[in-house]
Amino acid sequence: MARFTDKLDAVAGIETEGNARLLERAAFVFLLLMAAAAPHSIAATQTAWLLGMVCSVARLFMRPRPVFRFGWLEAALGAFVGWSVVSAFFSYEPAISIDKLRGVGLFLILYFALYNLRSLRAVRLVAFVLVASAMVNVAWTPLERLIGRGVEIHGVRPDGPLAKAGMTTGDTILKVNGQRVGSPEEIVSLAGSADTAAITFHRPDADKTVTLRRADLIRSADAVKALGIEGWKKNRKWRAKGFYGHFTTYSEVLQLIGSLALGLMIAGFLAWRREASGGARGQVLIFAVCFGMISLAMLLSGTRASQLGLMVSAFAIVAAVGSRRFVIAMIAMAVPVGIAGYAVLQQTRQQDENNEYRKTMWRDGIRLATESTRHLLVGVGMDSLKKRWPEFGLFDGGYLPMGHFHSTPIQLAAERGLPALLFWLAFLAVYARTLWRGIKAASGTSLGILLGCFGGLAGFFTAGIVHYNLGDGEVAMVFYLLAGMGVSASPMVLRDSANSE
Repeated sequence: MARFTDKLDAVAGIETEGNARLLERAAFVFLLLMAAAAPHSIAATQTAWLLGMVCSVARLFMRPRPVFRFGWLEAALGAFVGWSVVSAFFSYEPAISIDKLRGVGLFLILYFALYNLRSLRAVRLVAFVLVASAMVNVAWTPLERLIGRGVEIHGVRPDGPLAKAGMTTGDTILKVNGQRVGSPEEIVSLAGSADTAAITFHRPDADKTVTLRRADLIRSADAVKALGIEGWKKNRKWRAKGFYGHFTTYSEVLQLIGSLALGLMIAGFLAWRREASGGARGQVLIFAVCFGMISLAMLLSGTRASQLGLMVSAFAIVAAVGSRRFVIAMIAMAVPVGIAGYAVLQQTRQQDENNEYRKTMWRDGIRLATESTRHLLVGVGMDSLKKRWPEFGLFDGGYLPMGHFHSTPIQLAAERGLPALLFWLAFLAVYARTLWRGIKAASGTSLGILLGCFGGLAGFFTAGIVHYNLGDGEVAMVFYLLAGMGVSASPMVLRDSANSE
């Protein structure tokens, strides 16, 4: 055990003694657990982060005191967070907006990672854990599609029990009273055990729950006839969402992790071309497989904005490398891949969607942000529109689904004011500059991580134009985790580069 902890401390760059050493070690372990949980569960990720934060805060009261940095990055991010707090207190619904500050507080993940990543070896380990963990649900996604799920019903009789419950042909029954089902017999058995049963079913792009009455079941030894349907099959068409609750969240998280895998793959290729080493070739092969699997899972999610974000990420990574051959090769690959990807997306997306709803929300968001001095300065307050939407003239008087403005810049301007948006853009710009400086001095795996963070930033910003991805807790946590990795790695690379000259 002592040998393991010594190796862990060496990787983490822990040099203190006594209780301070124990707390730093515990915080680093929780950081690793957070990276492992991030591709799967927001609850597990937050738990690991909060426990790690407790260790980090306790460490502040011990000597030697940690040395904190303050630069343009901290100034921009601090201003953004501070203005969000001001906006919450000036909100039309202060109680709602102040409660939403919990989501704003996710920025602390950046600093939790930054101050617990004391060596490049530690950054590499966290990066590898994050990518490796993502492979679990990424591998399961196409496998689940091949296996199929639930009971997709066909030929639903208008007077049958399922029709009376509100289901129709093409719906897929997933659960009865919370238990997964895979055949009509299982449905009839569970539904017949009580007077009523809660049926969870999938209809294009959404899961719904209805009540099925036992008295409505048709008396028959044949379960298909008892349900009032003509036939059924396993469902193999839905928008992949991994272990998350929504496909957009899944795709946005995969875009960030996929960018990291791509950065590591390209860095390995550069090292292989320069040194022709077996280790570099292995790195290329491993991360090429990871990137390919992530891309497939994203296609199965049917989320176009995240796919575009990943493409922008790839171009940003290649541009940062500065190789003309890479750029030409990327363009040559992008055209056929883009066409094939679009075809898969069209098959995966189950609704004939148009952008009218999104355009309406953009227009309403811009109008709301600019219609008064108060709105321009501090916005209307986070989530206040959920209660004040009639007053603000949103959602076409209630005929459109209640949601958000489907754009991070517009959402920030409307809810927190124009200064908050400008502070956020300033933070992104400083973060990008920090990564760029490190990329120019880095090599090997460190270069791959910085490239991945840079590409992830480009993709995150691009997808954020048409998605409010900053407001998605799972996505924001992974973004800030990558930011902490990038901001910690860049100065280490620059320092090592200066020392070697």
